[in-house]
Amino acid sequence: MSAWKGFTQGETRRWRRAGFGEVEAAAWREAGVEDPDDARLWRTTGATPSGVISWQRGGLTPRDAVRWHEHGVKPREAAARHLAGQAPHRPPLMARLFPGIRLSDFEPGQAAALRTLLRAGAPVDVARAYADAGWDGGAARDWARHRIPPARAEVFRAMGFTAAEAARAGRTPLEVLADWWGAVPLEEVAAWCAAGLGPGQAAAQRAAGVTAEQAAVLRALRWP
Repeated sequence: MSAWKGFTQGETRRWRRAGFGEVEAAAWREAGVEDPDDARLWRTTGATPSGVISWQRGGLTPRDAVRWHEHGVKPREAAARHLAGQAPHRPPLMARLFPGIRLSDFEPGQAAALRTLLRAGAPVDVARAYADAGWDGGAARDWARHRIPPARAEVFRAMGFTAAEAARAGRTPLEVLADWWGAVPLEEVAAWCAAGLGPGQAAAQRAAGVTAEQAAVLRALRWP
């Protein structure tokens, strides 16, 4: 077996055993990585000979880099965390979903709301909108999970709708109000609507003596 250019026969064998060809091995050595086992570890992180410097700036060893990579941390962030004395670990949920933003950038109430909403499965953009609007996480949970914007949720909630009912309505609050205007008192709209009646039907039922409380019972039976 002939040796590669610039490599001894022993070095050639080692690089070949590690899965490298001559050109790639030469590129890794040019980048300062002399050990083929180290090059193999760097390659595991997705690093290339030209890009390995991003990992190396923080003094990371190849094994450190692999551990940070397994936790989903990018090279520059891993280097910064390593220099700060941190051991490889998975970043908190907030840091993963809002890269470049520190938890301390949020007001305490915002941070608490974001944690609650994200853990409940709300989309990141919707959760951020509710936190920015000053909602409590528990109050916003169902609305955010249904992806209803905060401004709409405020109006629907004021009308007495639940988040699920508002989502099923498939209309904006203004459209609902326009449909129901004058048919029944505003405070009864949610009960009649959620009971499955349209404005005309609800008005007719009220005229026949059916009360909003009875509509509320039907609403509860229809949407337990």
